[in-house]
Order: sequence, then structure tokens, then C-alpha cells
Amino acid sequence: MNDDLARYQIGGDHYAKHRIQPWDIIECYDLDFFAGNALKYLLRRKTGVPRLEDLQKLQHYVEKLIDREVRSQEARP
Repeated sequence: MNDDLARYQIGGDHYAKHRIQPWDIIECYDLDFFAGNALKYLLRRKTGVPRLEDLQKLQHYVEKLIDREVRSQEARP
């Protein structure tokens, strides 16, 4: 991991102040866009954004993941 990138953040410090960055977890687990964003909203504590709003965003991405999984299972013979 590039330490300079880990400490550098555009738009606040809600990720940079933590030892492990969401994008490192996303990369390590090879998460797709939807799962990565769900993780991001679960982990972040951005000043000025109500926690409920982040949890609702998390829920929205998880609902998309569930919908994709249901459609994938329905498409299997």
C-alpha cells in the first residue's frame, strides 16, 4: 500500500484518519461496485452527514446486491 495515498484524501478526513482504508478492504476482497459502496457507507463517519443517511445509503446498496442475487438464482436452470 502506498502510505502517501492512504493519508491523502479529497473532501475531509472521514477515511484518512483510520489505519485501514475502505478501498484497501474492497481491493483485498475483490468487491464489486455495489458491495464496495455498501462497505464504504458502513465504515464511514463523515462529519456533517447524519449517520442515518449513511445507513440508508448502505441499505440501498445491499438491496441492489440482494436483487442481483435473486435474479441470478432465478436465471439458473
